[in-house]
Amino acid sequence: MKNIIIKIVGTYINIISYISSKHAGKTALNIFSKPRKIKLKELEKDFLQTAFLEDVDYQDINIMTYRWLGKKETVLLAHGWESNTVRWKHLITKLKDLDYNVVSLDAPAHGRTSGRVFNAILYSECINVVAKKFKANIIIGHSVGGMATAFFQKKYQLPTVNKLILLGAPSNFVGVFSRYVDMMNYNTRVSNSMNELIYERYKQKPDYFNAARFLEETTIDGLLIHDKKDKIIPYNDAEDFKNFYKTSKLITTEGFGHGLRHDDVNNHIIDFITS
Repeated sequence: MKNIIIKIVGTYINIISYISSKHAGKTALNIFSKPRKIKLKELEKDFLQTAFLEDVDYQDINIMTYRWLGKKETVLLAHGWESNTVRWKHLITKLKDLDYNVVSLDAPAHGRTSGRVFNAILYSECINVVAKKFKANIIIGHSVGGMATAFFQKKYQLPTVNKLILLGAPSNFVGVFSRYVDMMNYNTRVSNSMNELIYERYKQKPDYFNAARFLEETTIDGLLIHDKKDKIIPYNDAEDFKNFYKTSKLITTEGFGHGLRHDDVNNHIIDFITS
């Protein structure tokens, strides 16, 4: 059913492009930028209530943050697309047991954070605001949260931050865009219009937003974890990061998928943080 809906929507937007390619491009970008809200289960709500909850403002967005207090370094967690802070539950428990100070944020238009639009550039600004406020030392980003972390590091390079951990992160915007275009089966009129709209909005072409290349001059320690059979973000993206991010270490998993929700992954993270 999902594939049928995608095919219908893609065909509809392709038809629109012959009337107005710009309108078709805007519609396609709106779909690309609007995540579904995932309803929390009662047990998930109970877990989040164990944290100190605080709104942090960025422009017109109220960013929901969660804090579990500890005496060691501050670890900031940034989840991925259509996710929320709950995805970190088992890692948070391990970090708490080791007395780390843990901060997590819900991304724009995710969880309890306001907004209707989401993209990695906007997310990077939210990460910056939260990292500054809570003086983050270590930032862990999953998927687009990892891409947004790279964007943040390129632009701000906060002196408090000394380690980055990127889990299943896309290395470049062009790849993300092309996979979306292929999935929706958009024609070239739609994809070209999307590229033009990105340039109008950010004064840069999509290929500028290369998260791997953005970390080329980063000297702080990094850990990259990516599953060999990730069906969402190809393993080549991890190799791309490793080629540019010279002070990073790449750990390859197999069988954990894009989510990387496994105790082995959490143990790799803990080993890197405590080393």
